[in-house]
Amino acid sequence: MTLYDLMLNRRSVRVFLKKEIPENVIEKLLNAANNAPSGGNIQPISIITVKRKETRENLAKIIGPQPWIKNAPLSMIFCLDFHRVKRWAELSNTDFQGENSLGHFLIGYADIMCAAQNVVMTAESFQLGSVYVGSIQGTMDEIRENFSIPKYVLPLMLLSIGYPDSKPETMPKLRTDVITHHEKYRLLNDDAIMKAYDNKYGEFDDDVDAYLKKAYIEVLEANKQESGNWLKLVKKRIKSLNIQNHAQFLFNLRYPTEAMVKQNEPIFQQMKNAGFKF
Repeated sequence: MTLYDLMLNRRSVRVFLKKEIPENVIEKLLNAANNAPSGGNIQPISIITVKRKETRENLAKIIGPQPWIKNAPLSMIFCLDFHRVKRWAELSNTDFQGENSLGHFLIGYADIMCAAQNVVMTAESFQLGSVYVGSIQGTMDEIRENFSIPKYVLPLMLLSIGYPDSKPETMPKLRTDVITHHEKYRLLNDDAIMKAYDNKYGEFDDDVDAYLKKAYIEVLEANKQESGNWLKLVKKRIKSLNIQNHAQFLFNLRYPTEAMVKQNEPIFQQMKNAGFKF
């Protein structure tokens, strides 16, 4: 399979076999991360590998009820590491204040995601699956405390990796021509916007199980891995919120707008706790 085919067939995997990843493969994943693009080649990145069962369980407990975190044989915590860069600058008789620079932060975050995606695609080439867990950003204080992360270092992304037990179908995407603009930005009219998302999602399905399979597969996969009421709770929320379409499902239930905005303050505070002041 070509790299192009791997990219088009990639899917987030949340159900993993109980099979360890060989150390030489993990080394290749880390080498791929280390060779990712980096602004100015500064590489303000640190990666914490998590393999021990008790550590994985603790990580899952901190971040929240996502069973794939503890069930995956390997997770990687991707950190924006200005501690190492600052110390290097000090030892070299100069000054680095990335923690006070929004520009350094944005470029550093891009560096992290480039490194993480290199891991994702390299993992695919070894028949491994993976899933990003962005909710780590809401628990940065606890992660820093539990993983001995120093000041000026932020854990910004988690990647859980393993051999797939099952691999869902590729999720629907917008058409490429919808996201592509030639020479300048092209404003879509309202009809074109609605058509683009209707083509992506199809009709809003009264069959909740069928709808969740294409719009919120995490719930179905979590329900399989842990005894609980995941599916029942989501169905209840869909009914109580009177969800009628895909946008309402996303922004009233899955990522409620009010709750997402309220996250700003605690996230900024956790960044300040790590020494970031921009």
